[in-house]
Amino acid sequence: MIGLLNLSCLGLGYVLLRNWVGAALCWLATAALLVFALPADVDGVPVGVLVGYGVFLLAAAADGARRGLRATLRVGASARRLALPLALVLLAVPAGGSLAYGAARDEAKEQALLELLASADALVKSADGLAFDKAEPTLRTALTAYEDLGTRHAGSRAGKLVPERLDAYYATVSAPYGKKQYCEAVPPLKYLRELPGTVDKQLLGSRPAKTDDPLAESLYECGTAALGVRTADPTASESLNELLKTFPKSSHATRVEPAVRAAIKTRTTALTGGSAPCDTTEELRALRSSLDNMSDPSLQGAAKEAADAVQTGEFTCGTDQFKKKDYTGAVTTMTEYAKAYPSSPRAAHARSIAIAAEIADEEPAAGRSLPPADVPDGTRMVMVVSNDGPGEVELLYTGPMTGKVTLKACGTCTKYPGPIFSNGKQIKACTGPSSKYPKATLLLPAGDYHFLQKRVSTGSSTAGDTKSSKAKIEPGYSYTNCLYVTSGY
Repeated sequence: MIGLLNLSCLGLGYVLLRNWVGAALCWLATAALLVFALPADVDGVPVGVLVGYGVFLLAAAADGARRGLRATLRVGASARRLALPLALVLLAVPAGGSLAYGAARDEAKEQALLELLASADALVKSADGLAFDKAEPTLRTALTAYEDLGTRHAGSRAGKLVPERLDAYYATVSAPYGKKQYCEAVPPLKYLRELPGTVDKQLLGSRPAKTDDPLAESLYECGTAALGVRTADPTASESLNELLKTFPKSSHATRVEPAVRAAIKTRTTALTGGSAPCDTTEELRALRSSLDNMSDPSLQGAAKEAADAVQTGEFTCGTDQFKKKDYTGAVTTMTEYAKAYPSSPRAAHARSIAIAAEIADEEPAAGRSLPPADVPDGTRMVMVVSNDGPGEVELLYTGPMTGKVTLKACGTCTKYPGPIFSNGKQIKACTGPSSKYPKATLLLPAGDYHFLQKRVSTGSSTAGDTKSSKAKIEPGYSYTNCLYVTSGY
């Protein structure tokens, strides 16, 4: 009886024996255990403390039993009869305390897991609205917590809330798609779709598969919006190639080819009626570049259409530059056109426009109208052009007919004195023997012409020496044109 009373953790056996030192030791040991154990936490009481306390209780029980065998109790027989049942009943104290402590410790674990869940929720909330590249590390940390709760602690209150949190997680990460920010939606949707490679598949369930259609739609919308935009990031080819490769059988993949053709047609139409054909041509170049980077067989026809549209656009751009007096731009555009498309029916006209623009840059009157695409029929008059100057000379002309001719250098010719040194005398060029001067013969239809002579650098002339002039070609006459250079003084 004394041993069982001591085993109750309260030292009552010693109290019955009036062994106050033993009772005090029991009380101190129990108090120390309570200090270690309360309040209950996730880790519980250290094993060493429990083992030590258990050994002490057994020692107290054994010592109480030993003392009780020799003791004479000062209580009556009826009290002694009640003491043994009381001792057995009091054994419920440590057992009940253990159970109560276990329940408190389990609740502490639940609370800790709920705090972990709340912490993960806060991370997801903090990432909401951030650019995905900045939000991704935070989102991955939160997902790691969700995975731990949903797998290792699936039966806990926090673990049972994980499926709901994963739904919210997917909704938060894919928010740009819901806002129709398709280019911004592509990286987070790809991230969600690829999660089964790093996260428990059973925990994720069917959620990753549900991102397929939103991702395909985002790639389509992002790619088609970038058609014709050279500075687009990502480019149209990057988005559409990924769509055709990843979701080749999706409804969005089948829309790519019609969308590309529509983009080409819209811009081709704008070339004739639009106010900025050069800008439209640049968009067509960007569109053609995108198609050059796409190998899907369904786009071969569209690629040919884009190339043809670019060719048309470049010619239209050059004529628009000429009409808007941007002669330098017209020269560059039309010269490049003639080089890029030498077999084009418009190549000759492009060269004529480039020549006329170069003359108009020096003599604006030459740019009043585009040179004709076709040379007029009828009689042509002869114009013999001679070079009475140092260096090779190029003669450009425009009027009813446009062209240029190059005359070789006159080896013995020099510059004529300028007004200061000529003493007012009229310059008489090409007065030597006819065979002395390099010549070229032009056959020109009647009409008004503008001429521009451009000389190559020599010892006595500098590159860029130019001179513009005008002439009226009338039927029934022949003409001579002597090209010379004065010193400028």
